[in-house]
Amino acid sequence: MAGFSESFRNMFKIQELRQRILFTLFMLIIVRFGAHVTLPGVNAGVLADWLDSQAGTGGLFGMFDMFVGGAFSNAAIFSLGIMPYITASIIFQLLGAVIPYFQKLQKEGGEEGRKKITQYTRYGTIFIAGLQGWAVSIRLQNLTTPGGVPIVPPEVQGMFFALTTMLIIAASTILMMWIGEQITDRGIGNGISLIIFIGIIARLPHATLAEFTRGTNIIIEIVIIISMVLVTAAVVMVTQGTRRIPVQYAKRVVGRKVYGGVTQYIPLRVNTAGVMPIIFAQALMFIPETVTMFFPENEFMQQLALYFRFDSFFYAAVYAVMIIFFTYFYTAITFNPQDVSDNMKKQGGFIPGIRPGAHTRDYIDNILTKITLPGSIFLAIIAVMPTFMMRLNVDPEFAQFFGGTSLLIIVGVALDTLQQIESHLLMRHYDGFMKSGKIRGRVGRG
Repeated sequence: MAGFSESFRNMFKIQELRQRILFTLFMLIIVRFGAHVTLPGVNAGVLADWLDSQAGTGGLFGMFDMFVGGAFSNAAIFSLGIMPYITASIIFQLLGAVIPYFQKLQKEGGEEGRKKITQYTRYGTIFIAGLQGWAVSIRLQNLTTPGGVPIVPPEVQGMFFALTTMLIIAASTILMMWIGEQITDRGIGNGISLIIFIGIIARLPHATLAEFTRGTNIIIEIVIIISMVLVTAAVVMVTQGTRRIPVQYAKRVVGRKVYGGVTQYIPLRVNTAGVMPIIFAQALMFIPETVTMFFPENEFMQQLALYFRFDSFFYAAVYAVMIIFFTYFYTAITFNPQDVSDNMKKQGGFIPGIRPGAHTRDYIDNILTKITLPGSIFLAIIAVMPTFMMRLNVDPEFAQFFGGTSLLIIVGVALDTLQQIESHLLMRHYDGFMKSGKIRGRVGRG
């Protein structure tokens, strides 16, 4: 513990690192401020009454609200957060796997190709933010309190409110995207990931307070906290878990110098797909619930809705199977053993005992398939953990931090941030946070 506190003090001894940390904190404060500024035309007092009546509800909007730190339910100017940018990024990443033009930009375009994809992603972000902003305006005009009082007064409703809401939300999303880029360039890195992280973590104090003020036995609460610590530790271990494949490079003589002859490793991550399988599966799992909302009087549809409730074992089983499927799917489109084999062959590298070319490709693919299975099962267990915790009478909001998207994002971004800070400390000959070795974080998207 003394070593950790010493490393924490060293962070502020380095002027550049101190400035980067303070700049990042300032940007994140702006993000949280925008999550509480209500859109023009929305009656804040009536909105507060509506929020009280919606306490404990989830669904598709509940999942979305989690990513934006409550800004969506607050009808704030940052209602969409950075999610339109994330959506656009995922779309273009998938397009790179199926459309030759984008595939060429990703693989052969170099820096110029990367800039083009970034530009297309920004255009896509503006389009998606405008479309979703229009949908938000329609939703707000249709919301009323249990007493029948509209959140947007009738005299304000109309085309002008819809247009201004769409423009404000789209502009706010562009501002959030700019803030994320500034944190990446001038802060401690991974700006987009940190914005999502701060939105999720901002809900933890309220969720913790809700759990501990329910009057439950203190012994039970202590057991719950210990369980959360153990689950978090398991997520950290799996997130950093890798299977290293040794690669030997042949010696080459160039002039009077000898190159190669060293052994390096290809680190295959146990959880190569990261949090994406859960996001894909969760989005699909909320479709039945969303559809049944349009048929409140249909008995069959309402019976179907019971099967897809958060605390349903049927929901948990289908959810887990979908996560395992999407883990393999996303791993297949993001990691290509053929490309790894070709690059090794070009650089004169080979896996000891394995012939270059197709044999190397099959060997890597076989190992990746084997380690992806336990990784996908672990993701499925973590994803359904909140469902079982709610069955054990844990507060629904607090249960979300036992697993699922929330915990994986928190752990992943925290490891990335510590890795960024540790690299600054080690460059200036200070001890990092882990004296036994560097922190192995994920590759950030921000």
